[in-house]
Amino acid sequence: MKQTNEIVVALDIGTTKIVAMAGRKNEHGQLEVLGTGRVESLGVSRGVVSNIEKTVTAICEAIEEAERSSGVEVEVVQVGIAGQHIKSLQHRGMLTRNSLQDEISQGDIDDLIADMHKLALPPGDKIIHVIPQEYTVDNERGIADPIGMAGVRLEANFHIITGQVSAIKNLKKCVEKSALEMENLTLEPIASAAAVLTEEEMEAGVVLIDIGGGTTDLAIFHEGIIRHTAVIPFGGNIVTQDIKEGCGVMSDQAEKLKRRFGCAMAEKITDSRVITIPGLKGRPEKEIMERNLAHIIQARMEEILDSIVWEIDRSGLARKVATAGIVLTGGGSLLKHLKELVEYHTGYTVRLGDPSEHLAHGYEEQMMNPIYATAIGLIINGIDNRKLDTSRELESSYENTATEETADSPSHLEVEQPREKKSSGWSFSGLVKKAKNWLEADPDADL
Repeated sequence: MKQTNEIVVALDIGTTKIVAMAGRKNEHGQLEVLGTGRVESLGVSRGVVSNIEKTVTAICEAIEEAERSSGVEVEVVQVGIAGQHIKSLQHRGMLTRNSLQDEISQGDIDDLIADMHKLALPPGDKIIHVIPQEYTVDNERGIADPIGMAGVRLEANFHIITGQVSAIKNLKKCVEKSALEMENLTLEPIASAAAVLTEEEMEAGVVLIDIGGGTTDLAIFHEGIIRHTAVIPFGGNIVTQDIKEGCGVMSDQAEKLKRRFGCAMAEKITDSRVITIPGLKGRPEKEIMERNLAHIIQARMEEILDSIVWEIDRSGLARKVATAGIVLTGGGSLLKHLKELVEYHTGYTVRLGDPSEHLAHGYEEQMMNPIYATAIGLIINGIDNRKLDTSRELESSYENTATEETADSPSHLEVEQPREKKSSGWSFSGLVKKAKNWLEADPDADL
């Protein structure tokens, strides 16, 4: 078995699960999922690695399962990152070009982005993504793509995403200890957006909310560009913890209650059933009202939604995202009646996002589950990044060839001088010149 350039393998290291997925695009541009491995995650807390050995063991199990189901030997992976340590900021960069005659190229954009990586950050932080917003060429603002334009002064606004160096190093260490190479590190909400959002939604203005086990990730898009990102340090696990404490049950029982009987809106339960839970050895059974369970879940989800609304307001894009509203994805989005609660609490229209639109015909039904949105998005981004790298290599090769040809050409071109025209007869100016010469030679001479 050998991994080809066409096949991309994603590694989604989450708080509750680790997913390894191999896929490629077919001739129609649709994604074919070749194999998937999914195991329980025990060494990750709120998106951050807390136990390296447990995480490495889980990664190896997920990779082995993906290799068996796909027949692909995995060596290189696309890795997603999340966690409450993720931050974002806005910054402006400027580049003065040497020549007005040369067109703005991808190399100029790369130089501008490279300058952003030199920003002074708080101790312990590292840049993960530098995302251009819009460009300015010689005071002409609002340019989406300046490549091919002429100009001396190139400026751009950037959305910069940072994370803790320690968290990034621990994640990379887990991947390397699993005998894998990390090709790209991608913020998980960016990957999820590639899987569940449409171009029309990103153009109109949309909020992506990815509810995971440890965190809730938020990304806001407008005019096709990501404008704001945030990570809220609460997810599905905190809801499970509330059920455990509120109902006085074990953790695994609380998780089963949430998945089987959980509801995000208590008022939707018209006929409140009594749920019976087996007691511990020698102890009586417990009875819980379904409506009481819903009240516990709704209280925590409303707290998470308050943080989401605050982030939308802080971004200054509240009005611009009203057209497409909110798209929910991630495992936490499967909670019953959560869509209605989000609509009621935020005032935006809401839909549930799954990655089925990008999948080729004949995919397994389980792939429509929002829990696979991040992994599928990592594959899509990985394929796009490889295409971009290939195009840059071709551009660089072309520029080098052109430079070599210029160097081999003569440095001084001999220009053919115009031939001297022979006079075919007399002219008035010639006669005057001739007379002047005669007078200077002999003033007494006759003309």
